[in-house]
Amino acid sequence: MLKKMYDWIMREAASKRAKQTLFGVAFAESSFFPIPPDIMLIPMVLASPKDWLKLVGIATVGSVLGGLFGYAIGYFLLDTVGQWIINLYHMDGKLADFQQAFTEHGVMIILLKGLTPIPYKLVTIASGIANFPLLPFILASIVTRAGRFALVAGLLRLFGDKAKPFIEKYLSWILLAVLVLVVIGFVVAAKLI
Repeated sequence: MLKKMYDWIMREAASKRAKQTLFGVAFAESSFFPIPPDIMLIPMVLASPKDWLKLVGIATVGSVLGGLFGYAIGYFLLDTVGQWIINLYHMDGKLADFQQAFTEHGVMIILLKGLTPIPYKLVTIASGIANFPLLPFILASIVTRAGRFALVAGLLRLFGDKAKPFIEKYLSWILLAVLVLVVIGFVVAAKLI
């Protein structure tokens, strides 16, 4: 089953609509979707290594725009969706401290957490909840997301021919590792945010 899914993703990554799908997944992941854009970025770079920078740009723009949507969820929907998130992470009595931490260290929080397995949607929504200034949020988002995607795509550009057989051979383990990283990211976020 995983091999069929991998083959489908590789075909999708080589299709004419692949760039739109990459943009859409990057947008959604930064605001509400649990799956990282790497599921499209990695096979697209493997399928077309010469386009790695263009793909990084597409993923970055999608992620930053999706991040703005996540920010809006936190900023405008604090009383509904935002309150649900606050309750989910047991931050009821910590909101003022949380907002103060974002005021003092917001750019560093965004930069560091945007590079980690902590789901970026949590950072974007938290930024809106904290009323973090929009321009620094956008600039930090561009830096951290472009850096993260460039690291993944750049390594694949350099080692893609060698990585592809490895990825195909150990696909089940790689997908399990990605799933574990996402779960760890949520757990760490629950403790840190």
